[in-house]
Amino acid sequence: MTTHVEQVMGLPVSLDLRDDGDFSAAVTDAFGWLHDVDARFSTYKVDSEVSRYDRGELAAGDLSGDLDEVLDLCAYYEHLSGGAFSARLPGRALDPSAVVKGWAVQRAADRLHAAGARRFCLNAGGDVVTAGEPEPGRPWRVGVRHPELPQSVCAVVNSRNGAVATSAAYERGQHILDGRTGQPATGLLSVTIVAEDLTNADALATAAFALGEEGIAWAAQQPGCEVLIIDAARRVHRSPGLDAA
Repeated sequence: MTTHVEQVMGLPVSLDLRDDGDFSAAVTDAFGWLHDVDARFSTYKVDSEVSRYDRGELAAGDLSGDLDEVLDLCAYYEHLSGGAFSARLPGRALDPSAVVKGWAVQRAADRLHAAGARRFCLNAGGDVVTAGEPEPGRPWRVGVRHPELPQSVCAVVNSRNGAVATSAAYERGQHILDGRTGQPATGLLSVTIVAEDLTNADALATAAFALGEEGIAWAAQQPGCEVLIIDAARRVHRSPGLDAA
């Protein structure tokens, strides 16, 4: 059993690994990857690949395969959401962060799995990837923070070999903008998406939040996803297949 926590990408990332054996090298590799992503993709670092590309110091043909992949994902979710999700708003710098976190943490989980880990929970500030079960017959239990009561959870999601991501305004204020208007998204307090991988769960949660009330039906229609959404009127919307209490 291994537990590990580091501050990466401006948030605590924790690992609860229940496999027997020595996974110290795999843990170092996974967190090293996250720090590398932070250095290359941070919009706050003037020498990051994202910042240099945005300033025109790198041509499209000079970009790493990783950044190419992230930009392709941003374009995919922008198209899927009708423009509500956008990494490049008019008058603002390129910001692919809404894809980068989920993508990077899923990749870190994939690295752990490739090293032989089969029972772990990787938690990046509440966005979670799970593998296997912590104990035979018992799923990982992921708490979803109440959007208005910081010390409370509004649901607990059961997860095995999946991902849970939540987008809300309670940590960073109105930081999610509707790409169609450039204005802060309104209409929803919290969007939680359960999916097979965190790349998809995190991006869909952000896109649904940006869509506002339209995001309730939109998120429920996405294949392979279960949703838990709290709207501005404090009404709870959840898909029938959501395994949560």
